[in-house]
Amino acid sequence: MTGITVLVIAVIAAVSLGLAIRHRSGRVIDTSGATVPQELHTLLESAGARPGAPTVLHFSAEWCGPCAAVRRVVGQVLADTDGPVDLEVDIDDHPELARELGVLSLPTTFVLDRELAQRARIPGVPTAASLRSALLDL
Repeated sequence: MTGITVLVIAVIAAVSLGLAIRHRSGRVIDTSGATVPQELHTLLESAGARPGAPTVLHFSAEWCGPCAAVRRVVGQVLADTDGPVDLEVDIDDHPELARELGVLSLPTTFVLDRELAQRARIPGVPTAASLRSALLDL
């Protein structure tokens, strides 16, 4: 009986965690106001980011299936928008940058302003509307 109780509790915990993660996926998290430490600025530039234009930075990997959906959404949104730069970074090639930005899962997308400061973070696959709204004030 104790084994069944433990199994039921484990299943409930796993389902709850899954629902919580799914609920957050694709939602824009406002991160405005954060300053860019020099170390992070250097890591961003080594990954290809350049100050002077807003940037949509999305982490991906060859083995990440949902990352293809992020590419499509980012491409669609940036085709309709003048100015922001699309920067896709392979997490396996830039683990220090991922660690510094706190990337724990793929895909994860960031909207950076002209000074490469973080303005928004989007875990999971963003919708086109949510990405457009994150780019509005840039």
